Amino acid sequence: MKPTVEKVTDKKTLEEVFAIREMVFVVEQEVDRAEEYDEFEDTSTHFLARLEGRPVGTARWRFTKNGVKMERFAVLKDARGKGVGQALVAAVLEDVNSTPDAEGKVKYLHAQLTAVPLYSKFGFEKVGEMFEECNIKHYKMELA
Repeated sequence: MKPTVEKVTDKKTLEEVFAIREMVFVVEQEVDRAEEYDEFEDTSTHFLARLEGRPVGTARWRFTKNGVKMERFAVLKDARGKGVGQALVAAVLEDVNSTPDAEGKVKYLHAQLTAVPLYSKFGFEKVGEMFEECNIKHYKMELA
């Protein structure tokens, strides 16, 4: 059983994305709901990962003044360790790399400590010192 990842193109699928983020970030990691949902929801490109047809993971990317930021990677607890995170990173990178406006721009993310090894597999490298975002330790990582 291999995860599948789709680009979100409708409101119903976006609601599934928000439900996963709610479970992972707001409930499990106790991130303030006001910090989890932001003004970039409508301008980001969202993705939904499924395992055996069930929605289990999500991510998004968007343009910023610093380049292309990949963010909001979340996988439901019972689906972790099954390749969902890797499938999401691969799909998001593929989409970013096929977007002409993203060509030549820095690709970066803010990685929670537990996710640093995952992003490293794709060529991301830590930049700068560890920092806290929403009371969770992170490293900024850029694609080398």
